[in-house]
Amino acid sequence: MTDDVRLRRGRSALGFSFFAQGVAFALLVTRIPGIQDRYGISDGLLPAFLAAVPILAGAASVAAEHLVKRVAPSVVLRWAQPVVLLSLLGVGTGTQLWHVAVALGVFGLSVGALDASMNMLGVSLQRAYGRSIMLGFHAAYSLGGIVGASAAWAGAHWHLGLFVSYLPPVVVLLPLVLVVSRYYVDARPEAPGAPGEKEGGPANAGKKLLLPLCLVMACAYIGDSTVANWSAKYLQDVLGSSEQLATVPYNVYMVTTLIGRAVGDLGVRRFGAAAVVRGGTVVAAGGFAVVAAAPGPWVGMLGFTMLGLGLCVIVPQTFAAAGRLFPGGSDTAIARLNIFNYVGFLIGSPLVGAVGDAWSYRGAMLVPMVLVLVTLFYARSFGSGDARYGVGHERPRVVDVGRGGNEV
Repeated sequence: MTDDVRLRRGRSALGFSFFAQGVAFALLVTRIPGIQDRYGISDGLLPAFLAAVPILAGAASVAAEHLVKRVAPSVVLRWAQPVVLLSLLGVGTGTQLWHVAVALGVFGLSVGALDASMNMLGVSLQRAYGRSIMLGFHAAYSLGGIVGASAAWAGAHWHLGLFVSYLPPVVVLLPLVLVVSRYYVDARPEAPGAPGEKEGGPANAGKKLLLPLCLVMACAYIGDSTVANWSAKYLQDVLGSSEQLATVPYNVYMVTTLIGRAVGDLGVRRFGAAAVVRGGTVVAAGGFAVVAAAPGPWVGMLGFTMLGLGLCVIVPQTFAAAGRLFPGGSDTAIARLNIFNYVGFLIGSPLVGAVGDAWSYRGAMLVPMVLVLVTLFYARSFGSGDARYGVGHERPRVVDVGRGGNEV
């Protein structure tokens, strides 16, 4: 098998892994009311259960940083993804409170290892291709999220139990992810080093380079969690929409996220990562401004549409930037950066809720707007203004395929 063929198969396999993870995560978060009803989880206890998942995921991301020093990221992903799917099935199978606590705990730990290893492989494949492909992987995740949310809606609409809702996707996806995992590709690092040793530099220099990206990641997920958790309530309670219309903004957000990511790699190749991130940041901030000032639900819908198109490029390019900054230690950098995914998720919803209760929900929408704008101050971390892949050009052919493989 030639290295070109191996790369293409590895790219397709990883894309499917992103898709499967999008399905699994959407199935979990969109059936939270059903989980609460099944296990009798009180409104006071529910936030603790929900917070435990990202906390454990962050811990697993830290563990993945050390694990990939001993085994390849593809091995971590190969075994973490089936555990995610089986733990999802466990959420729908139990009958007592401790059953769901264990299932959610396993889900959180496995999803942290999965997210970290999945993005490690994505960054290494992008390096091997020599051009931007990272947004395409996250587009597959967005597509999976739409499919998973649609399946969850069907289950709720037909009043299906959690186990009955979760079983068909798990039965379909589990064997497929095991099969495609045979084709994952671990691309070889370009140079020695890690976040503490960028090209042999001191540890503090590496941390300073990574810190802006960590901040950008957290702010992006604060914006994302605001849409996920508050869009329906905001449209109905603040802008006076019907209950049915209030369910539309998040779906619109997911669709525009998919569209933006599907074409985003072309923008990065043409204009460079920094320019695309700046543009996405301005569009996202404008979206929050439109939502905050909207006189009615349809203008609010326009704002959430803008948010999908703007926020969608930031997270994939943040992972890609870490890979460019630390070419020989990208696995470690991505594992550390991935933690701030969960930090933003934990902070976003409570922060907006607290500001909304203390002041107004229109004013609360300005908080993620300001935080997202922080990205503009750190856009240089994504590469020089004319850089296409952090080195001022795009390599025409793939290189460094496989651990110990030959250059092409």
